[in-house]
Amino acid sequence: MRSTENTNRNLITALYCRLSQEDERLGESLSIENQRLMLKKYAEEHRFPNIQFYVDDGFSGADFNRPAFKRMMYEVECGRVGIVIVKDQSRLGRDYLQTGMLMEITFPQYDVRFIAVNDGVDSANGVSDFSGIKNYFNDFYARDTSRKIRAVQKAKGERGERVGTTIPYGYMKNPDNPKQYVPNPETAPIVKRIFEMYASGIGIVKICDRLSREQIVSPSVYAFKTTGSKSGNPDLTRPYHWAQTTVRKMLANQEYVGDTVNFKTYSKSNKLKKRLKNDPENILIFENTHEAIIDRKTFELVQKHFAGRKRPDKQGEMDKYAGYLFCGECGSRLYLHRGKTIKPENNNFQCGGFQRRTSDCTVHYIRENVLDQIILHNLKTVTAFAREHPEGFYAMATQNGEAEAKKFYKTAEREKVQIEKRIKELDNIIRCLYEDRVCGRLTPERYDVMANGYEQEQAELQQELTSITERINKLDMREKCIQEFMDKAKEYLEMPNLTPELLRVFIRRIEVYEKPEKYSRTAGNPIIIHYAFQLPEQNGMPAIEVLARPTTKTA
Repeated sequence: MRSTENTNRNLITALYCRLSQEDERLGESLSIENQRLMLKKYAEEHRFPNIQFYVDDGFSGADFNRPAFKRMMYEVECGRVGIVIVKDQSRLGRDYLQTGMLMEITFPQYDVRFIAVNDGVDSANGVSDFSGIKNYFNDFYARDTSRKIRAVQKAKGERGERVGTTIPYGYMKNPDNPKQYVPNPETAPIVKRIFEMYASGIGIVKICDRLSREQIVSPSVYAFKTTGSKSGNPDLTRPYHWAQTTVRKMLANQEYVGDTVNFKTYSKSNKLKKRLKNDPENILIFENTHEAIIDRKTFELVQKHFAGRKRPDKQGEMDKYAGYLFCGECGSRLYLHRGKTIKPENNNFQCGGFQRRTSDCTVHYIRENVLDQIILHNLKTVTAFAREHPEGFYAMATQNGEAEAKKFYKTAEREKVQIEKRIKELDNIIRCLYEDRVCGRLTPERYDVMANGYEQEQAELQQELTSITERINKLDMREKCIQEFMDKAKEYLEMPNLTPELLRVFIRRIEVYEKPEKYSRTAGNPIIIHYAFQLPEQNGMPAIEVLARPTTKTA
């Protein structure tokens, strides 16, 4: 057994220094340079041999996954360290369980002498009764600091300030305002292209292969080369390798539409560093906080694809109907069935509720090529009608016609002005009533009766105002959707095949119903198509159904 006096001149005297961001705020006394000078002077005064420094700068004491600390402990476990010296016990760590285990079990097990200079701890003199108490208070300090930081971050996040530290690939900090994101001219076009490829029906694997072939540097390697960050574990031996998880996360990142998303993950305590996914109700989203790279329509389309089956075929192509096709009876998605033993012309869709037995639904079997023919024929009919008869199309799409819509706008705007004026009047009345009560001109009982009446009237007016505003917003959205549809109908004159792009531009939802004669080989499936110019509230309107069901409506 080696002597604790370290008589073997070959053993290392490990001088360990650590500084966290929280410690740095306390001043120069805890700086790395100050620790180095103190420990070196102490070792030289006591003539300890073979001095080696192990320095962790910017690492929390609650986390023992520190590079220099791990390197020192490796030397300890190999039997090459005789003495470990720190400025105080908190430098070794702030988790009282692990720090206590190191001091009382690990170091004695490997015959290592431990010295904490400022705390007066030297294992050669025996274990101090106060060491455990100091470790506990060091741990308490870490927990208290963590609580304060969490509170600050929570307040910032609730105000709409960005609390995440990682800048999404495609963005960079605004040189004039570091808190603001702006599109990176080098990487933003790549992000836009990835979304466009996926929206057009190209699968994630094929996207990764294409980016690799074109030698586009992966996000983690790009971040390392531009900022030196190693957070993404960059593989410098394969700089053009794009991982599927990387692309998948990018396609699901709502920040690309210009929103700030806070509290997507959380940790249970300062000792558990693993980040856990937060519940949707705890996630805060602040819209339009920075310039968007991806438009919302494309982003929502990509999310619709994710909700459906994501497995691509042999050519890397996705099911173009993913996120569009639903069962008309139970509302479940219809999933594409294909395989090596199935001929392409026999690829078919079946109800997901029937397959999983989550509902008492039926199979709703329909072949993919038959569905393509029906949708394409109907799409050509609708777009041709929008091009050739714009007034009739507008009247049909608005259901009540343009004249009635203009009448509502005029009436609604007048009512809005009147309601807003009355709400302001009620505010003044309630304020005057309160002054009369304070001055004694009105009894508290009389004030309560009158104030409650006015406040109830104000609440009813506010509810009415909200209803009118929502109706106006829906009409504005309807106008926008109809106009966009008519403009696109003029662009897409030729439609030789049904493509994911056509579905994305013109169609919002497709519903397939069971055949009138079950298991019949001749009867077809009724289909209802909901087009992009229809708002969700318009589902099932007779005029739209007639248009969406041409003579060839079954398969």
